[in-house]
Amino acid sequence: MKTVSKRELLEAIMTDSLGHFINGASTVGKSDRKHDIYNPTTGEVQHCVTLATRSEIIAATDAAEAAFPAWAATNPQRRARVLFKFKELVEKDSENLAKLISSEHGKTLPDARGELQRGLDVIEFACGAPHLQKGGYTEGAGGGIDVYSMRQPIGIGAGISPFNFPAMIPMWMFSIAIACGNTFILKPSERDPSVPLRLGELMMEAGLPPGVLNIVNGDKESVDAIIEEPRIKGITFVGSSDIAQYIYAGGAAHNKRVQAFGGAKNHLVVLPDADMDNVVNQLIGSAYGSAGERCMATPVAVPVGDETAERLLEVLKPRVEALRIGPSLSEDSDLGPLVTGAHRDRVAQYIQMAVDEGQELIVDGRDFYLEGYENGFFLGGTLLDYAKPTHQSYQEEIFGPVLQIARTANFEEAIALPSQHQYGNGVAIFTRNGAAAREFAQRVNVGMVGVNVPIPVPVAYHTFGGWKRSGFGDTNQHGPEGFRFWTKIKTITQRWPEDVQASQFVMPTMD
Repeated sequence: MKTVSKRELLEAIMTDSLGHFINGASTVGKSDRKHDIYNPTTGEVQHCVTLATRSEIIAATDAAEAAFPAWAATNPQRRARVLFKFKELVEKDSENLAKLISSEHGKTLPDARGELQRGLDVIEFACGAPHLQKGGYTEGAGGGIDVYSMRQPIGIGAGISPFNFPAMIPMWMFSIAIACGNTFILKPSERDPSVPLRLGELMMEAGLPPGVLNIVNGDKESVDAIIEEPRIKGITFVGSSDIAQYIYAGGAAHNKRVQAFGGAKNHLVVLPDADMDNVVNQLIGSAYGSAGERCMATPVAVPVGDETAERLLEVLKPRVEALRIGPSLSEDSDLGPLVTGAHRDRVAQYIQMAVDEGQELIVDGRDFYLEGYENGFFLGGTLLDYAKPTHQSYQEEIFGPVLQIARTANFEEAIALPSQHQYGNGVAIFTRNGAAAREFAQRVNVGMVGVNVPIPVPVAYHTFGGWKRSGFGDTNQHGPEGFRFWTKIKTITQRWPEDVQASQFVMPTMD
């Protein structure tokens, strides 16, 4: 039997390359640039993806442009029926999709199933396009004059989605855009592209015409091509704040409509009257679930008063030490590995930075390893105390299974801490005091607030979006805001006179 060398094995993997989905068909692409896709549990390269050149973005735009007139002219009920069918197909294939998510991202299977459901929630909402896209009508606005408005699709849209939600955020992006009559180009993360490609296939199976949804895998070259392509009229993005600002500025400079959502450093405030067992139950999941790789994770706990902090630590420390960390396909793990070895090492560097800044290391997850999976990208749960606003590790997004405790002396300090942070994505408060919770929700300078809810992600028929460096642009994702972003309003003022009207040389009024 012939022995296969490591080099030959790697070359075989590299030839098994994922490509793109353009004009209703899979294509490998013309580029010779590849990006490795790892199995985070084992640390091995499982396959790779071909990175697009500018020519693939142009090809996808050509397909979207050709498909737009007919799709925009399709009545909203028929567009919604495609989404209804797509939802049915995703539900039927949900277990395979969840396994794909876990095998490329590293999140556990139960977490992957939850991600799929959150994406489907927005698909369900987008099915309401016939109602949500309606305009308004005023009869008799003036003498014999009626005024009405209509919401029309903007044209070709593009979405640039992150690695941490390879199914949910693409569905957030393309569902409403397509429901409004736009065509769409999705550039998913090159770290876990299999699920977005599969979603494109399922949309075609649901009856979507070729060219309405195109998926192009790439890196900065593709992003720049999307920004600069004049036929693309709108961009939606989720990722880091620096890239969000880059895309927002570049898109706006090229006369595009842009919504770009960036990083986060969400705080969970604990008032002295809170039920500490409940706080820890909620905090442990929101801080360490998905290995902390969520923009709505809770990486900072803010106990009010030292007594509250000590009670929190007493309950929290053993729970962090007891976290069940295992393979991503495990049903009973609390969290799996991080997405890549490079990202795991970056998180470990932040832990050392926090220690060097003077934070007390209560639980150190850097020495964790899983027997049989020593090459996997695992990191244990880490707990740090005495984080300060001046610490760089507090100011920046760590995006890993690391929880920092930032003690405050009173309620005013607890409001000020998240309010003054550069990020303003989400915040939560745990208390039994309704008046304090109401005041906190009103005053805190953050876009999404949870009251006794640790991860305040709004339901699909509301809207998602942060403030400050967590969000660039004027509109949020999904909910009614999504329909406003993906449509442009046209207003018609009409009169059907029986007689010839006299000339007017003054500003017309409706009196």
